[in-house]
Amino acid sequence: MNVIVCIKQVPETTEVKMNKETNTIIREGIESIINPFDTFAIEEALRIKDKFNSKVTAISMGIPNTSILLKQTMSLGVDEAYLLSDRAFAGADSLATAYTLSMGIQYINNFDLIICGKQATDGDTAQVGPSLAGKLNIPYITYVSEIQELKDGYIRCKRLIENGYEIIESILPALITVVEDINVPRLPSIKNLRESFDKKVTMLTANDINADVTLTGLNGSPTQVVKTFIPEYDITSEIIEGNPNKQSSELVDKLLSMGLSVSK
Repeated sequence: MNVIVCIKQVPETTEVKMNKETNTIIREGIESIINPFDTFAIEEALRIKDKFNSKVTAISMGIPNTSILLKQTMSLGVDEAYLLSDRAFAGADSLATAYTLSMGIQYINNFDLIICGKQATDGDTAQVGPSLAGKLNIPYITYVSEIQELKDGYIRCKRLIENGYEIIESILPALITVVEDINVPRLPSIKNLRESFDKKVTMLTANDINADVTLTGLNGSPTQVVKTFIPEYDITSEIIEGNPNKQSSELVDKLLSMGLSVSK
């Protein structure tokens, strides 16, 4: 069984700063990491490898230094890694990203299951996985919290929904997106981490994967970010002094003056 896991490079910070002129994230000086949700996808792929002696391939689209993160996946046990990197891929929305990944996966050509994290922490659209499945014309299951059965040509998953879960069966090849409940990601050994520095990541350009550049990057993005901003909070606090009776009475008066209902 051949498993492909998709990963994305994201900023390692919750204090994101924006360029007000370009409406893009300022990435200079911010360390990049593997999208945290993708670590669960990697772990699930490796568990399948442990059980079935499968081959696991990691793929990502990004700038050249994304290869460092792909090497990290190899330190965990991923067998091969591919990086789709080309100026023609820059500025892609989720649709163009899905198209580019689909062309890269068709270049790899041999897979039974694709595993993605449920979403990326820098975009939070959760669209790339389902869109990728659509581009490849394969079935998909989102928000998977457990793979209950997997065998040649068949998968059964437990899928989280708002008020519970569903059990979904699908033929293979298929794509699943996984949630953090599915596993606990492993850590690499120091030995494997050092050895991964010497491992090869295959770099692929638009020409290599025969991509139509009118469908990649900004050219292939029907949606564009008009404005991105960090919410501004105007929070003030006031301390009410006095004994408990005075404090509670004054608090009620203030809440009523704000138009809030207060029940006794």
